[in-house]
Amino acid sequence: MADDAEPAGPGLRGPALLDALDQADFADPGVTDVNAVADAIDPRELGREDVRRLLATLLRLARQAPAFALEKVDPVRLATLVARASRAQLEAVVTDRGLRAEVLDEIFARMGAHIRVDRARSLHAVVHWLLSREDGYDRYETTISQGACTVSRQMREEPRVTITVSPVDFFRLITHQATPAGLFVTGKLKVKGDLAFAAGLIGYFDLPRPV
Repeated sequence: MADDAEPAGPGLRGPALLDALDQADFADPGVTDVNAVADAIDPRELGREDVRRLLATLLRLARQAPAFALEKVDPVRLATLVARASRAQLEAVVTDRGLRAEVLDEIFARMGAHIRVDRARSLHAVVHWLLSREDGYDRYETTISQGACTVSRQMREEPRVTITVSPVDFFRLITHQATPAGLFVTGKLKVKGDLAFAAGLIGYFDLPRPV
C-alpha cells in the first residue's frame, strides 16, 4: 500500500473505503473480498464518476487478489449495486469502453446460472443482443436450448429475435428497474422478429432482485 494511503480496513465505508481502495497497491487484509466491499458501498452516497472508479479499482485489485473479481460478486449484491446507481453513474461506466465490455461480459456470463429450467426445458431459441455505443454495438448471442443458456460474442445462428437497447437500459431491465414493455413503448428497446417471444423472454430467467 502506498505510504500515504489510508488502510482499507473494515471500519471504512462508502467514499472513504473507495478512496482507500483506489490508492491501494494491493488488497488490504481488512477487506476480505469483493462482497465485503459491496456491503460497505452504496452508489447513492457516491458521485457521478465513483461507480466507474469502483469497478475499475476492483478489476485492478482482482489482478492481484482473485477474491476481488467481479465474478465473485454475489448475484443479489451485484443487482443491488446496479439498481442503486443513478443513470448518470451508469452512463459513466459504459462510456469507458474497456470497463463496459468487462461488465457486460460478466452479466451475460451469468445468464446460464439464472435460466429457469422448468420453463426453458422444451425451448430452443436464439437471441441476438445489440448493446448500443457511439461507434456501433456490443454484440452477444444467447442460445436457450433444453433448459440451458449459452452465450457467445459470435453471431452464429439465425435469431428468433434481435433486441437493440442501450447498456444502461439493459442494466435497468435485468435489475427489475424497467420492463420490456415499458422500454419498448418509449422507443428505448427495439425488437426485430418474434415480438411475443421477446415480451416474455425475461420470464425464462430467475433474475436476482436488488434489496
